[in-house]
Amino acid sequence: MSVALEIVETGLKEAILKIDGIAAAPTGELMEGIGRLVQGQTRRRIESEKTSPAGAAWKPNRAGTSILYRSGALARSIDYVAANDSVQVGSALIYAGVHQDGAVIKPKNAARLVFHAGGRLVFALKVTIPARPYIGLSADNQNEIVETAEEWLERLFQ
Repeated sequence: MSVALEIVETGLKEAILKIDGIAAAPTGELMEGIGRLVQGQTRRRIESEKTSPAGAAWKPNRAGTSILYRSGALARSIDYVAANDSVQVGSALIYAGVHQDGAVIKPKNAARLVFHAGGRLVFALKVTIPARPYIGLSADNQNEIVETAEEWLERLFQ
């Protein structure tokens, strides 16, 4: 008495073709989706979350107004540029970097800075604007990006 096992392959050729197709997949489409996602995450952080990507609350401002959202210009300015293998997200506003990294402002042509804050006139030798990071990825943001990439991959295999 003999025993034999016959293995019949079905679908392997098609699976290999799909795997080979990943190398030529339209990654620009994925990067575009990630760009839109991170743009939305960043705008939400500015408009409502009011925390850094690490989850730290932003330091209140002297005027007692909404942090980084007086007119909405910063949130609206958040944009992205997607390439086939990368995404850049940021703002072209001249003051965007000041809010992200912080700054010290000193007078150039006078002894003191003069400005209104909290309904009163302020004279200062310098003003320190604390860093209020809004560009970056929280753990939840990273998870959303991974989910987006997984969904993109699933569509490739369909």
